[in-house]
Amino acid sequence: MKEQTREDPKILAAAERQMQAWVLRQEIADRAVRVRGLPEPAECEVKFVTISREAGAGGSEVAEGLARRLGWEVLDRNLLERMDDRFHVSRKMLEAVDETEASWVYDVLGTWVDQSAVGHEKYVAQLGKVVADAARRGNVVFVGRGAQFLLPRQNGLAVRIVAPLKWRIEHVMQRERLDEAAARQFIRRKDTGRREFVERFFHRDIEDPHLYDLVVNVERLGLDGAVEQIYTAACR
Repeated sequence: MKEQTREDPKILAAAERQMQAWVLRQEIADRAVRVRGLPEPAECEVKFVTISREAGAGGSEVAEGLARRLGWEVLDRNLLERMDDRFHVSRKMLEAVDETEASWVYDVLGTWVDQSAVGHEKYVAQLGKVVADAARRGNVVFVGRGAQFLLPRQNGLAVRIVAPLKWRIEHVMQRERLDEAAARQFIRRKDTGRREFVERFFHRDIEDPHLYDLVVNVERLGLDGAVEQIYTAACR
């Protein structure tokens, strides 16, 4: 009976169709990689990389460069788009609680006045689901938002991007087209928000070097050098 089942023409034909469809999907994926000019995804010992960064240290630029180097996906602010698509939550509301100071005024009064508003706790819960789904697929670089605390440490590489304040101020002035005073304020506000976000929801000190597998000073290495060092650590 088992031999007859294996040799059934209908079953064999269905199996052949599935194999042909799989081969076609692979050819389409390979063609898409060539058209985009991206390398094929690198074979690394880790499934994902998480990037924590000081404000103005170029963390997003490093993440983008690393993703191109690896042929992986990068999830930064586009994480909010995924949360919007999955949970049908207003993008503006997500931005209001995205790595900001965990204001109890917003969490209590904001959600009381507007029942559709998103509090920080709900944001983090939904964020965790989206981050976990992406990490399970692998080949992804996460930027900020406490992603490393939402994922199993042994499956990824946790990186902290830092630079001296003077370097960061100059970088922000150039990137955001701000004067020095405005750049200082920008950095102070971003660093404070990210630090409080991690303290409140993950009970960690974001500046603790022991939380990371690798701490990279971009002033010493440059953005491209930082990319290469992280690539080596992830895929040695």
